[in-house]
This record gives sequence, structure tokens and C-alpha cells, in this order.
Amino acid sequence: MTSTVTTEPETAALADPAEEPQPVERTPHATSATRGSRLAAAKRAGRSAKVPFVLLGRIVSSWVVWLWEVSKPYLAAVSGLGALVLGAAVVTLVAGLLLGWAELTVVAITLFAALAVAALFLIGRATYAVDIALNPRRVTVGERAIGRVLVTNTGKKASTATTLEVPVGQGLAEFSIGALQPGADVEELFAVPTNRRAVILTGPAVSIRGDQLGLFRRVVRWTDQIELFVHPVTTRLHPTAAGLVRDLEGQVTKKITNNDISFHALRAYVTGDDVRYVHWRTSARTGQLMVRQFEESRRSQLTIIHSSDERYYAGDDEFELAVSVTASIGSQVIRDGTQISVVTEGRVLKTHSVTSLLDDTCRVEKIVGSTATPRDFARDATKRLPPPSVVVIVAGSGMEAPDYRAIQRLFGGETNVIALRIENGSRPRVQDVAGLSIVTIGSLGDLPRVMARAV
Repeated sequence: MTSTVTTEPETAALADPAEEPQPVERTPHATSATRGSRLAAAKRAGRSAKVPFVLLGRIVSSWVVWLWEVSKPYLAAVSGLGALVLGAAVVTLVAGLLLGWAELTVVAITLFAALAVAALFLIGRATYAVDIALNPRRVTVGERAIGRVLVTNTGKKASTATTLEVPVGQGLAEFSIGALQPGADVEELFAVPTNRRAVILTGPAVSIRGDQLGLFRRVVRWTDQIELFVHPVTTRLHPTAAGLVRDLEGQVTKKITNNDISFHALRAYVTGDDVRYVHWRTSARTGQLMVRQFEESRRSQLTIIHSSDERYYAGDDEFELAVSVTASIGSQVIRDGTQISVVTEGRVLKTHSVTSLLDDTCRVEKIVGSTATPRDFARDATKRLPPPSVVVIVAGSGMEAPDYRAIQRLFGGETNVIALRIENGSRPRVQDVAGLSIVTIGSLGDLPRVMARAV
């Protein structure tokens, strides 16, 4: 009988004690994935921890905004002195409580009491109708202008006394308005300074309510601003001065046309010519049809180029004289019915009426810091205007003859160019420089005479 004995391999029965377990090698992909998951979990935990603080911050900010909007009208009534007193009251109260000084606490209570009493003067609402009027709305430099303020109580109860302030240019007119019964009104007059050319803004009228110490000041606006135009001084010119053409036919040019008014010559008839312009006597005498040719006529167009660059003026008086010269010439051209354009740095003046031109001259001010040449200024200012037949250049004593000539060369030979050199107090004279008439004007009274000599 055979028996079979089965035994396990020796390698399976016994482990080699010299062999140590090997560590599991991790791939870079597994390591980065694990680290990313941990970071994501940390971020989620941080966001969840911040949620209560974010919500609390939003609630607090919304309450602060609401409190600011509610308190803004009241804080606007606190004057600078009132803010100083309020700050001093808070500081002395805190210092008195922390340091235990009764004297500081008494001072703080006194200041708070003064603020409380002053705030009582703000109680109540005014019911006024305020009207501002200027008579006249347009004056010349030196003429008198009077303003009127009419205050009417439109409420059902008597109004309390108040102060009305009306800004007038750089000044301020103040009126003390007493208590008014329902429907009652009071009228106040004030003078407007007109010693220089300007657009004077009047208003808005505001009522001031507050305490006598000036801790609180509540301002209520009642009207809008209105404008007073102080026009420059002007003088009348002769209708034909400075090329101010008044003929009915317009200005004749050298361009030849087949249909106009000014006759030029006769030429042979060609197919397509209008038979109305056939000259029958000459045609019968020559045995050939002859038609008339004409010189083109166009309506006169005057352009005034007024330089406001401070580099070319010796002072404010010289600049004001230049504005008066421009306004005088422009007004005469508009009265004569001639088309006109008036330009200065950054502005094209309105010329549809004399009043509109004078209104716009009130807004002309000296340009400070300009680096453009006179030629560049004139080219940019006139490139969108109709072609002129007459150009008048107005500038101060600082502009030299080459500058005038540079402007003249911008226009064709058919354009009559006259340069006006304003030099305050100088003797009037006319100087011809290479076909350009440069007229020196020392006073506005010289303008009609020297302009008549210049043309």
C-alpha cells in the first residue's frame, strides 16, 4: 500500500526574516489629487465659516446707508460752527465720564442744551412764492440795472421771519423778510453792478432759517438763475465802411458764367446755350449767332476773425476795446443785411440778429496759455464757414504784421482783407504792408473815420 505525503514548499512555509516589507510607491497624479481635494475641502469650510460674517456685514451696511439717508437732511442744516460745538460736546462728555471730572460733564451738558435750543429755530416750514426780475435784462457797460425780489406768503398761516439771499454775480444781496400774513407780499430792490462787460448770473434766491448763534442753517431754494447781459460799448459806422457792401447785385467775381447779371463779353453760340441770352443785333451784323457771357456775382459775406489770445494784448482795457470794435462792425453789418460770421478761439458767435451777437460778445474772454499760431487759429476757425468776400482781423498791439500777412494768405486774391490793430491810446493810422491794410485804432471813437479811409 502506497501512501502519499504532501508537503508545502519551503519558501511558502518559512518567510525570510531578512526581507522587510517594501513601502507602497505613490504616483504624482494620486498625490496632487489628494492635495487638491484637501484644499477644496478647506476652502469650502472657510466659506461656510465666513457666511455669517458676510450676512452680518450686509445687514450693518444697509442699516448704515439707511441711517445716513435719513439723517442727511438734518446734518445738512448743521453749520461749521454747529459741527464744532457738537464735536466739543461729545469729547467733553466722554472725558468727563472717564476721568470723573464733574466740570467737564457740566460743560458738555451746557453745549448739548445750546444745540437743542438752537435746533428749535428750525421747526416749521415756509410757504413762499418768490419771483426775481431784472429790468432791463440787457444793458450796456455803465448803464443802470435794477433787480426786484417779490416774496409772497402762499400758506394758510402767518409765516415767521426769515432771511433771503440772492447771489448777484460775485456778490450777495441779503434781505430780512419779516412775518407775513396769508396772501401778503413784500418787495425788495437791489442794484446790479454793470461796470464791465459780462454775463451776470442772478439767483437762485434761497431762504435761510436758523438760530442767532449760527449753529444751524437750513437753506431752501426758491428760484432758478437768470442772466443779465452787460453789452460792450459800440459805435455806429457808415454803411459802406470796411467793405460792408449794400448793392443789390452782390459782389462781382472774375469767374465767367452763362447766366448772371454783370455782363462780360459776347461769344459764339454753341448747342445747348439758352436762346434768351442771344444778342440779336450782333448776330445780325456778323451773320453768326452770338450769346452773352457774364461775370459771376455772389452775395457779400463778411468774416470777422477776433483773436482772444492774451499774448497779443497789453492789458484788459485793450482787450475790451477790441471786443467793442468787433461788436460795432458786426452790428453794422447785420443792420445792413449782409451775411456775416464772427469767430474767436473756441467759439462761433451767433449773428442772426444784433441782440444775439451782442449777447455772445458778453461771453468772450481772454484765452490764457494758448500756443497756436494766428494762422493756425484762423484756419481752424474758418474752415467750415462760407467763403468770405471781406475778412476783418481784430487783434491787440502784440500781433505783428507777419502774423496778419499769414492770415491773409489763407484766402484768395478776390477776398478783401483788412487788419485792425488795437492799441489803447494810440493815434489812429492806416498802414499798407504788401497790399494789406493794417489799421491802428486807439479809441472806439476813431473807428468810423479810420474804417472809411481803409476802403
